[in-house]
Amino acid sequence: MQDLNNPTNQSQTPMDNIPWGISKLTKDMNFVGMFTIVYGVFNCIFIIGAIIGIPLIFMGLRLRESATNFEIYKNSGDNIAFQNSIEKLYKYFNIQKILIIVSLIFFVLYIIGIALFLSWALSNNFNDEIFSLLKF
Repeated sequence: MQDLNNPTNQSQTPMDNIPWGISKLTKDMNFVGMFTIVYGVFNCIFIIGAIIGIPLIFMGLRLRESATNFEIYKNSGDNIAFQNSIEKLYKYFNIQKILIIVSLIFFVLYIIGIALFLSWALSNNFNDEIFSLLKF
């Protein structure tokens, strides 16, 4: 029976199993990684922004390291480079997951804060005081 992926029936190397889009993938990973690093640096300009900026810098570094290891694997077929690439990609997504969870927690706390403020303002006739200040 003829192998459809290898019509010449030659023995396959690890490089034959690499999808055709790996070059595009590594370019995109490098671009997104660099953008994430730059965005993290801009966030670090402000002290409060550093809370988000520092993890973004580490995310970008892990993504670029993963892309580099994918390139090494593509060029040499080195399985250790492939394992390193997957490990760095895992670290990137793990940091991303933590940032998403923290962001969701802060969003929920923000909504609760707004609800508490509005309930306080409405119960204390805060609207009348605001409107009396705005009248000329």
